[in-house]
Formats: sequence, C-alpha cells, structure tokens
Amino acid sequence: MSGIDETIPFAAINIAVMTVSDTRTEDTDRSGATLVERLEKAGHRLADKRIVPDERTAIEAQLRRWIADPEVDAVIATGGTGVTGRDVTPEAFEAVFEKEIPGFGELFRMISFDKIGSSTIQSRAMAGVAGGTYLFAVPGSTGACRDAWDGILVYQLDIRHKPCNFVELMPRLNEHRAGRSA
Repeated sequence: MSGIDETIPFAAINIAVMTVSDTRTEDTDRSGATLVERLEKAGHRLADKRIVPDERTAIEAQLRRWIADPEVDAVIATGGTGVTGRDVTPEAFEAVFEKEIPGFGELFRMISFDKIGSSTIQSRAMAGVAGGTYLFAVPGSTGACRDAWDGILVYQLDIRHKPCNFVELMPRLNEHRAGRSA
C-alpha cells in the first residue's frame, strides 16, 4: 500500500525553481512562489530560483548550469509548456535529458483532467533526468503548480513514500557513468 513510512527519517533535497516567462517579475511570479512555498513547507531546501525568458537557449543554459551544480538535486520549471509558438520549455528540456520520465506528464494530465477536463490535453508537462538531477516542467498557472506538487512531487520527492520514490534512486542516477574510463 502506498503512503508515508514514518519509521524512515525525512531527507531534505535541494530544489531549484525556474519560472519561464517574458513578463513575470519576482513580485508577480505567483507560480514560482507557490512552488517555493510548497517545497519549503515539505522540508526541502530552495537551491536557487530564476525567472528565465521564453527562449530555448536561455532555458537550456540555465538547466545545464543547475545540472552541473552538485548542490541542485532537482529542478521544477513552471511555464512554457503549452502549444503556442513561444512555448519552448519541453524542447529545451528534451535537449538536456539523458532519460525521460514519461509517466510524470501522463499522471499530471490525469490529475489535471479532474479539474479542467479535456483542456489538459494542451499541457506538455514532462520530466526527466540529466547528470543525476531530476528535471520537472509544469504549466505556468498556480493551479497547475499546486496540482503537480500536491499530487505528485510531494510524494515522489519524499524518501519515506512507499512503495517507491525518486529520492531513494538518487544515489544510482549516475550508474551508467561509473563504468566509463577516462
């Protein structure tokens, strides 16, 4: 049965938050603030927070900096996951992924369907792994950020969640690199 195993100590991880937007500022970024509030309330640490323009190269560059930073365990990006011409977050994420986690987007859309119906088909929420860092991209609305955190991430980023979670896999994310010789 799934749930939190209280016999296991909580393990805080370092999470960076990226808001993809050409118009938001720190004062108007409610979605990024929602994610920060939720991750800190859960007991995790905010590693960094940035507002990045809706430009694929800028998004990729920031992702690569965080992937290279050993102090960042996960990145949650909000915004730019729709289908318009300016929505390029998924393309930037795909450019840096080593492995995609397709179930994240599927589960997000299932959760979202209960709230917004068939409109959820317009979301290209996604997740993957690169350089031992988890990468999550969710839509830019505060409701979508709440749905992603409350319905998926609060559990998968908690080592106590059973039967399994992303945190317990973190030491093994770079196994494919261990066997390479220099």
